Amino acid sequence: MNNTNPIGIFDSGIGGTSVWKEINKLLPYENTVYIADTKNAPYGTKTADEIIALSIKNTEFLLNQNAKVIVIACNTATLNSVKVLREKFDIPLIGLEPAIKPAALQSHTKAIGVLATKASITSDNFRNTVNNYPDIKIIPQIGFNLVQLIENGLIESPEMDTLLSQYLQPMVLENIDHLVLGCTHYPYLSDKIKALLPSHVKIIDSGIAVAKQTKFILEQNNALNLSLEPAKNYFYTNGDATVLKSILGFTTNVFEKDF
Repeated sequence: MNNTNPIGIFDSGIGGTSVWKEINKLLPYENTVYIADTKNAPYGTKTADEIIALSIKNTEFLLNQNAKVIVIACNTATLNSVKVLREKFDIPLIGLEPAIKPAALQSHTKAIGVLATKASITSDNFRNTVNNYPDIKIIPQIGFNLVQLIENGLIESPEMDTLLSQYLQPMVLENIDHLVLGCTHYPYLSDKIKALLPSHVKIIDSGIAVAKQTKFILEQNNALNLSLEPAKNYFYTNGDATVLKSILGFTTNVFEKDF
């Protein structure tokens, strides 16, 4: 393994850039290749078999880019495909799952909310995780249409405000004190979500934890990039790159490519 090879990252769209930003912040000298499978977004409405097939395709693309480790920056893809990917590919794979454990352990009201996609909430892995905390009331809510609105650049829209209010108010009535964001798109809604929740409710996502796990895996494999050269970061989408560029805040090394 060449230590200057990139970290590969994939998501169904732009949401995983919230994870990329945390990785880039913690590991600023690591080269990265990010792919947004925008053409097939959202994954959250697809079957498990469809998600597995897309995750295999994305992994193969990143392996062709000489990725030394791959981050599945998508809760839905992790919950439905990580086991298959680990059996099929001989490369370190870092998955992403809703951060139910820290929320459950820290909760004082013994009630937490989970906002996630349909495919995540209906997965066996999610159900098994929930069953690990019988003393905690876990209120799952499918974020219907949230990903589509984000992918279409409609974070600031009346429809987004209406949907978030509709999804969050029942959780508030259940006296949650933690809200788990179970989709990497949702951190881009954090400000809107905070405005709709009581100030004591803590919002949890997995981005920082995944960045730390990525660093740990690289250290374990003696694969950290020690060159101290400026990182080369490349972003690919098989859809319109406009929103991806807007979310990243820059336009260099952002490409439209069919994969």
